[in-house]
Amino acid sequence: MRIHLITVGKLKEKYLRQACEEYLKRLQSYAKVEITEVTEEKSQDPVSPTEIHLILDKEGERIAKAMHADTYLIALAIDGKSLSSIDFAKKLDQLTTYGKSHITFVIGGSYGLSSSILERADMKLSFSAMTFPHQLIRVFLLEQIYRACKINRGETYHK
Repeated sequence: MRIHLITVGKLKEKYLRQACEEYLKRLQSYAKVEITEVTEEKSQDPVSPTEIHLILDKEGERIAKAMHADTYLIALAIDGKSLSSIDFAKKLDQLTTYGKSHITFVIGGSYGLSSSILERADMKLSFSAMTFPHQLIRVFLLEQIYRACKINRGETYHK
């Protein structure tokens, strides 16, 4: 299984980088995981709805360029489908069983994802109705992918 994370912006905090590195290390025996960071557009408050739309479009273009054409695209979005860890594991297992060996997850920036990326997505996934910093979501996502791999192999992992 090949997993590609495309994220808007870089991880700035050392503790978040360390957490991601730990999960990437753990995932090595389960999947090939690649992370691509695309540049986050700069903005100054207050930001008008028109400016937000332009920011999302520019970030969306960068995301699209980083995507592989044959990938199954899962966009992280607050209005996406919420899954339990077991259901998420089943989804990943189902995708790989039926020929989708390349899966891309997209994490947007401060304003989310462009409509073009959301429309291109094969699935929209939500971790919560709450809003979280996009840097923290990267850690959540890597942990859940790792947990799914452990579940799918029947291996134990802390609850």
